[in-house]
Amino acid sequence: MAYVNRTNAESGVNLLALRSHNAALVLDLLRTAGEGGISRLELAERTGLTPQAVSKITARLRADGLAAEAGRRASTGGKPRTVLRLVPEAGHAVGLHLDRDEVTVVLCDLTGAVVAERRVPLDLGAGAEAVVESAAGEVEVLLAGAGVSVLGVGVALPGPLDHVRGVLHRVTGFPEWDGFPLRDALAGRLGVPVVVDKDTNAAALGIAVVGRESGIGKTGDVSPGPLGSFAYLHLGTGLGAGLVIGGGVHRGARTGAGEFGHQVIQLDGPPCGCGNRGCIEALCLAAVDRGAVGEAARVLGVGAANLVGLLDIDLVLLGGRTVAAHEEAFVRGVGAVLEERARLEGVDDGAIPVRVAPGGARGVAEGAAQLLLAPLFGRGED
Repeated sequence: MAYVNRTNAESGVNLLALRSHNAALVLDLLRTAGEGGISRLELAERTGLTPQAVSKITARLRADGLAAEAGRRASTGGKPRTVLRLVPEAGHAVGLHLDRDEVTVVLCDLTGAVVAERRVPLDLGAGAEAVVESAAGEVEVLLAGAGVSVLGVGVALPGPLDHVRGVLHRVTGFPEWDGFPLRDALAGRLGVPVVVDKDTNAAALGIAVVGRESGIGKTGDVSPGPLGSFAYLHLGTGLGAGLVIGGGVHRGARTGAGEFGHQVIQLDGPPCGCGNRGCIEALCLAAVDRGAVGEAARVLGVGAANLVGLLDIDLVLLGGRTVAAHEEAFVRGVGAVLEERARLEGVDDGAIPVRVAPGGARGVAEGAAQLLLAPLFGRGED
């Protein structure tokens, strides 16, 4: 596989340099500054580093091809300041979303921008060996002839799973995956680093890293800015949640947080693939199958209201293909339940806002790529 660059010299990105906390701070400021760039003096002011330290770090980043001059800026005194910018094409990451019935693969540059994409059918129940081979094959096809350096592959799929070891547990509906070392299997097959996480965590990370404003506009637009705490609810072939608390993804002590779909809200409800009865996932999907989208939205709203009450989050974001097919109905239905709960509790500033998550159909795959990219910028680390 000629496209895989296994050494720092071949990849053009010195990973040892990126392990420095200070280098990560500088890289993140270069990333957020965009094409306009940022001066060394501004970097020193915003990081608290000395100008000498910033000069050494930026010299290293330029030598590695990660930073470049973006022109000069007028100074209040003395000669004009040189402005630096991130070089997006200096490194890339692959994001792989394994859904129950399809696989989406994206290639992202250092800014997270998608430069290539593939989506094909997949049977998650076909067996581990077949799925690993199919997924690896799609990555190879995407990268064939791309001629780019690859930092690794981020994989997102339904949980539960062990994020730290990259080992799957009893994926709902697919108990045969229990104990399978997906990370090591794919890394061995592709010859690059692999990180595995739940689909909902990956999507939430992708939203958090790009600095989505917690106060998304009424029209659904997203403004740049820091996010505090939010829940990303993903309703597709299953239902789960990604939780961002205090700006970071909350995975829990055993990386099992966010199994949102399997909270029981109806003791005598329909059976769920997890073995319980009356789970939100089972109720939501059953309502969708009957064409009762409004009912599904209200059920989802009950779960969202429970999260808001438990975690006091700032925002609820909805995603997944089922939501995408009925965006207005789900935003309206979930929002109505949250508004009613706020009235009952006498909340002065109104209900927590509900919005459609940015990213669309490939939001999970983009978030999976951020599993590799975010740590380079000091983001997304536990």
